[in-house]
Amino acid sequence: MNAVLSMYNGPVRSVVEERALRPPVIGHIRPGIKVLTSKARGNNRAVEIYNDMVAAGDSFDTIGKVIESKCNLKNALAPKNTPYFTCRRSDFTNPDVADEILRLYGEDRGEGLKLYRFPVLFAFNDWMQNLPNQMAVYGTNGRKFFSQYERDGIRYCMTYAKMERDQRAQRTVRHFGGRTVIRRQDEAIPDGICDPEQCPQYQARHCNLSASFIFAVPDIKGLGLIELPTNSIYVLQKAYSALQTVQLARGKLTGTRFWLTKREFDITRINENGEAVRARQLLTVLDADIDIGALLDGADDALPAVEAAGQAVALIEAGGNVVPLGGGFPVVVTAEGAHGESSVDHRDPTPDHQASSQQQPVQLASGAEPGHTHPHAPCSQAVGSAGDVVETLADKLDRMSDLLKRLGLSAQSRKDDFRVFAHTTYGRGWVERSPDVDSMNERLEKALTDRAALDREIAATRQPKFFD
Repeated sequence: MNAVLSMYNGPVRSVVEERALRPPVIGHIRPGIKVLTSKARGNNRAVEIYNDMVAAGDSFDTIGKVIESKCNLKNALAPKNTPYFTCRRSDFTNPDVADEILRLYGEDRGEGLKLYRFPVLFAFNDWMQNLPNQMAVYGTNGRKFFSQYERDGIRYCMTYAKMERDQRAQRTVRHFGGRTVIRRQDEAIPDGICDPEQCPQYQARHCNLSASFIFAVPDIKGLGLIELPTNSIYVLQKAYSALQTVQLARGKLTGTRFWLTKREFDITRINENGEAVRARQLLTVLDADIDIGALLDGADDALPAVEAAGQAVALIEAGGNVVPLGGGFPVVVTAEGAHGESSVDHRDPTPDHQASSQQQPVQLASGAEPGHTHPHAPCSQAVGSAGDVVETLADKLDRMSDLLKRLGLSAQSRKDDFRVFAHTTYGRGWVERSPDVDSMNERLEKALTDRAALDREIAATRQPKFFD
């Protein structure tokens, strides 16, 4: 059996943890409706059934099956795009959830209470888990072919292996853990590579893009997420751009309130004659009521502040405007009788001065006992008889820069990991909040003796989370 990592980043403890994590779905919101085809509209019985069942709130799948059985009409319904989303009781495990969504976010624009725009929250920081997508072919028994990218970056056409038969028992061998997925290899696709231009199913319009938004709706109760399907590449591209913009600015997707709505765009498509034609089409759009300028402000980003602090430390150490104690820690000297003003000894320390400095007690703002030198006195602590000196925010950032260098987190390869970890833990603008900087410095100081614990915390922020 292949090794599998569970959602708890530990060894597998149950057969259910061997399978890939899938968020529970408690309902579906549809991007449109289904209407009777021109052939079905000519059947009065079908029209009556359709109108009655739509008014009763039945799902369109159920309506289609009833019309097929009672009127002997196959494929009697066709999808139709609308300026609003469809939120029906029959599409939810708890039908009251649909009513609550319409009550909170529905609008009446002359056609009754409809869902034109509503907020969503994503549960994962990986955009692919919030918007899974693939090329897929569906048959009467479910999914038949589907695309999948592998580690080589190539998109392959996958299918399910045929079940083996037990010759003695004259039945199919019981398979454990679901059906086996293999690459498709037949006359049409001999190498298993997904090439739509050479795929007979794609050319026959049987293979199409299959994607879904998976999200939570604020103020809606239920142990699970809601799904909104789409098969438009334009919707997928625009949603991907929106998610990437927010993730690059904030470092994460969780915690941001997005909005789903419909908007009309000019779409260019190729007709049956191979000519490019333009048409107006309603598309599902993902938006967010955020100030992107504030998100991109360097003051809210951890790395520029840390780098600036590192440069400040380098300038101070190179300028000689600090007096190093015997242990080599730079400490600012406070003049006697001065009220909050510090004087700096610019002389190079002599051996005698170093020896006398080692015998002087260091008074720390942390409340250490007088007469005892602190083995790790930070550069912002003051020496003298002027009383305790509070460490400023700039001093704390200086100390953080030194800790990051000692832990190897200032390296270019680790900067992005630390930025995501800091933003996920403390939120946007944390470097301007002194308590958050103190907490981060405390974490980094502990990591000097337990580096593995900090590495695990940083790695955990890069993993997908449920309802972060």
